[in-house]
Amino acid sequence: MKKNYLIFAIVLLSNFILSGQEPASFVIVENPGGATLGYSPASGIKVITKDNLTFKDLNRNGKLDPYEDWRLPVKTRAADLAKRMSAEQIAGLMLYSAHQAIPAMAAGFGGGTYNGKPLQESGARAWDLTDDQKKFLKDDHLRHVLITTVQTPETAAKWNNAMQAYVEGLGLGIPGNTSSDPRHSANSNAEFNAGAGGAISLWPRELGLAASFDPELVKTFGAIASTEYRALGITTALSPQIDLGSEPRWYRISMTFGEGSQLLTDIARAYVDGFQTSEGAREIKDGWGFHSVNAMVKHWPGGGPEEGGRDGHWAFGKFAVYPGANLNEHLRPFTEGAFKLHGQTKEASAVMPYYTVSYNQAADGSNYGNGFSSYIITDLLRKQYNYDGVVCTDWGITWDEGATPDVFAGKPWGVEKLSVAERHYKVIEAGVDQFGGNNDKGPVIEAYQMGVKEHGKTYMRKRFEQSATRLLTNIFRLGLFENPYLNPQETSRIVGNPAFMKAGYEAQLKSVVLLKNEGKTLPASGRKTVFIPKIYKPASKNWWGIWTESALDYPVNIETVKRYYDVTADPNQADFALVFVSSPQSEHGGYSLSDRKKGGNGYVPVSLQYNPYVATEAREHSIAWGDPVVDPAVTDRSYRNKSTRTANAADLDVLLRTKEMMGDKAVIAVVDVSNPMIFNEFEKDMSAIVVHFGSTTQAILDIVSGNYEPSGLLPFQMPANMTAVEKQFEDVSYDMECHKDAEGHLYDFGYGLNWQGVIQDARTAKYKPVRQGERI
Repeated sequence: MKKNYLIFAIVLLSNFILSGQEPASFVIVENPGGATLGYSPASGIKVITKDNLTFKDLNRNGKLDPYEDWRLPVKTRAADLAKRMSAEQIAGLMLYSAHQAIPAMAAGFGGGTYNGKPLQESGARAWDLTDDQKKFLKDDHLRHVLITTVQTPETAAKWNNAMQAYVEGLGLGIPGNTSSDPRHSANSNAEFNAGAGGAISLWPRELGLAASFDPELVKTFGAIASTEYRALGITTALSPQIDLGSEPRWYRISMTFGEGSQLLTDIARAYVDGFQTSEGAREIKDGWGFHSVNAMVKHWPGGGPEEGGRDGHWAFGKFAVYPGANLNEHLRPFTEGAFKLHGQTKEASAVMPYYTVSYNQAADGSNYGNGFSSYIITDLLRKQYNYDGVVCTDWGITWDEGATPDVFAGKPWGVEKLSVAERHYKVIEAGVDQFGGNNDKGPVIEAYQMGVKEHGKTYMRKRFEQSATRLLTNIFRLGLFENPYLNPQETSRIVGNPAFMKAGYEAQLKSVVLLKNEGKTLPASGRKTVFIPKIYKPASKNWWGIWTESALDYPVNIETVKRYYDVTADPNQADFALVFVSSPQSEHGGYSLSDRKKGGNGYVPVSLQYNPYVATEAREHSIAWGDPVVDPAVTDRSYRNKSTRTANAADLDVLLRTKEMMGDKAVIAVVDVSNPMIFNEFEKDMSAIVVHFGSTTQAILDIVSGNYEPSGLLPFQMPANMTAVEKQFEDVSYDMECHKDAEGHLYDFGYGLNWQGVIQDARTAKYKPVRQGERI
C-alpha cells in the first residue's frame, strides 16, 4: 500500500515539475508489475487496495468488483459489467454520436453551444464539453463519440481528459471511446477527412497507399497512425474502407484501396494489424495495449457495386447490384484479410455494414439495407464467417429519408415505411450492436420494449447484454478502464513528429504514378523555367449541401514550385509547362431533380470524361428500383440516352490550351485522381502524364524534378471510353477495355512507369490481375 502511493506521489510530482504548469486534473497510481491507474479526484471515485495492489472503485461501492479487477480476463470483466447495467445504460452504450468538432463550430455541421452560447461568447475553453456532449454523456449514457476537426493536438488531449473525468463520475464509471474517420490525408475533403485539420503526419489517400502495392507500408502507416490516434485520445478508427472498387463511377472508390481483391485483402490485413497491435511495454494482453486502436472495417458485405455508380448516402443510390454474380469476391478483403490477421489481435474488432440494399443477395428473398438484414448480418457475417465482434450501423440509417431522392437525410433503405423505433428494433433483431449517428437512447429503449413484448424480458435482456459485452470488450482491452487520461505535452511531442512526417512523405512519393513519358520528357532536372496555368473552379455544393464560391487561381503553392524551378506567366519564356488538374467530377451523382420535374425518372449518367456525355450505351432497364415513400411511381432507374456534364470541364480546356500555347515544348499533365477517368480526350497532346492520389505539391515536384524515381502503380483500370464503362459489370473487377496511349501502353491495373520504362517487378508479378473465373 505505502509502496504504491509513494510511486503515485513521485509520478504526480514529476508531471507538475516537468510541465511547468498548474497541477493536472487527474492523478496517477502505479502498481509495480501491474496496471497503471489514472483517475480524476473531481469524479468522486476513490482507489481501493487488495493483495497490496491498487484498483479503481468505479461504482463507488467500497469493494472490488470483477469488472474493476484489472487482473481478470477482458471477457470476464466485460460480461460482469454488462450484467450490472440497466437496460437504459446498455441502450446508451449502443449509441454512437453524431460528428463532434473540438471546439464546436458556432453553427451548422459540427456546431454546438457552451452554456447556451457559441464558444466565442461563452468564456469557455476550446477543450470544454459542449452542452450537447454533457447531455448525451449523462442523460443518454452515450460512451462512443465521433470527433472531426480538432483545434490542436494539445486541445484534443485536454478535451479527452475533460470528457473522461466527466463520465468517470457517472454511474458505473464507464470510460468514453472516441473515434475518427481517416484524418491523415495530405489534402482533406468532405466528411471522411474532416479530421485532417490538426497537426498530424501527412499520407496519401487510401488509393495512394494502394498505388504503392506494398502492404508492409500500409502496416507501418497503421502503426504510426494508431500511435498518433492514441495520443489524441482516439481509440477507434472508423476504417479501413475495404470495399472492392469494382464500379469505376462510384465516387467513394476514392476512399478505397482499388479494385484488386488480392492486393486489397493483403492491405486490409496489414492495415488492421498496424492499428490494433501493441508491442513491448505498450502491450497489455494478446497484442492489445496502449498503442492499439480498434479498427472498424467497412462496409460489409462490400459497398462497391453501386448500380450506375450512384451512392447509398442518397435514396437514388440505395441499391448494390451483382450482374456478374460476384458477391464472394467482395467478401474476400473481410473474410481472408481483416478477419485473418497475422498479429495476435486475430481479427478486426468491429464491422460497419453499408447503407445499400445488396439486391437479391439474401437467401430469404428480402431486400433490406445491409444494417437491417438478418441474412447479411446474422446468417452471413456471424454464422457463416463466425464473426462475434461489434457490428455498428453506418450513420443515420434509422432516420427518416428526405422529401426527394436527392436530399441528404436518413437512409432507411428497405424499411422506409417503418417508424424510427421499429427500425431500431429491426437493426437489433438483425444482429447489430450499435447505432451510428444517434445521440438519443429513446428509440433504443422503445425497441427494447418491442422485443420484450414479442420475445419476453429474459430474451431481450440476454440480447442487450450480448451487445454490451461486445462493446465493453473493445474498451477494456485498450486499458481505458485503468487509465484513459493523456499528458497534453506528450501529445504535442508525438503527433506529427518529424519521424512520422518523414514516413508519411516517403509514402506520398511511393504513391505517385507515371503514366506517360514521351521521349523521356521526365525527369525535368536542373533549374528550368516552368509555366503553370491558373485553374478555374466553378461554384459547387460540398458534401453537406453548402455552396463554395467560384475561383480562378493557381492550383498549387507557387512558392513551393519556386524551390525547384523559375516560374513564368509567359509560355514563350518557359522551358516546359506543368498543368495541375483533377479527374473529371460528374455534375450529378446520378440523379437530377430537374429531370424528374420535367417528366423524366430523375436518373442521369455519372460521367468519367470532361466533355459532355450522352449515355447511348447504357442499360435499357435498370437492375433494381424502388422508392416506396418518396417516389413510388418510378419503377425503372435507367438513364439510357440521357446526358450529363462535368463540373470541372474547364480542366480539359486548360490542358489543351496550354499545349497550344507551348507549341513543341513539353506539357506535363499532373492529375489528382479520385476515380478512373477517360484519357483519350487529351493524352495524345501531353508529353508526360503524372497521376497522384492526394500527395503534396512537394512530393510531386520531387518526382518531376528527378529527386526521386516514380514507383507507383495504378490501383484500378483506366477505361478506353464511356462505352467501356457502361458495358462493365458493377460487381466485377478488371472487366473494362483499357485506354491505350500513343506509345502503345495499356492503362491497366498495376501499370506504371519508372525512368527506364514499364515497371515489372515482384509487385506486378504477385498482384497480376486475375479476371473473373480465373482464380482457383
